[in-house]
Amino acid sequence: MKHIVFLFISGILSIGSNAQDNSLSTQQKKDGWVRLFDGKSTAGWKGAFLPEFPSKGWQVADGQLMVEPSEGKESVNGGDIVTVNSYGNFELLVDFKLTEGANSGIKYFVDPAQPVPSNPRSAIGLEYQVLDDARHPDAVLGRDGNRTLGSLYDLIAAPKDKPLNPVGQWNTARIISKNNHIEHWLNGRKILSYDRDSEEFRKLVAISKYKDITGFGMVKEGRILLQDHGNRVYFKNIYIRNL
Repeated sequence: MKHIVFLFISGILSIGSNAQDNSLSTQQKKDGWVRLFDGKSTAGWKGAFLPEFPSKGWQVADGQLMVEPSEGKESVNGGDIVTVNSYGNFELLVDFKLTEGANSGIKYFVDPAQPVPSNPRSAIGLEYQVLDDARHPDAVLGRDGNRTLGSLYDLIAAPKDKPLNPVGQWNTARIISKNNHIEHWLNGRKILSYDRDSEEFRKLVAISKYKDITGFGMVKEGRILLQDHGNRVYFKNIYIRNL
């Protein structure tokens, strides 16, 4: 099968069929892009509530970073992983591939100082939902579809006509954060945007599951997170640049 990957050169999306996974061109490096995953190791990542990378629950194979299944239970196996570094103004690209019924997420502005929970759970942050909308029950929970793939989880719904590739195929998430303005993109199309310092955002938090978390989503800088929700999900081509 011919692999198609998305390339961002000088901020403009183009498509190339000859690019190698988990690699950057000379021009992309000049444009400030860096790899968060080299396709071979877990360098630059750690457990969300651990000083090191989890000893179980995640695998690196065939140039892919994979969450191992654990009966769909949240953070009971390896747990979430986060970048060692924190980011504020950034542009992030992540290729992800779902399996049937899978649930995961790409979180950002994850506060490194949040306390270690007494019971297993995901670390708290703003979340780009990664979900099999057709098969996972979370897709019909929340409000008005705000837990479907690409949504700002439990806050803002992605559109129903989003350009989604089927389960088993690769999709590309793009998250842009600049001066508190956030955009979610899917496969080259912007699917939602918001301002996290706005009154509208505060109202959305007030009616969400995060309503009792003081200052939710408002840290100046935070880590990038890949979620362990107990389902097999694959990631590759994880790139970021500071804006």
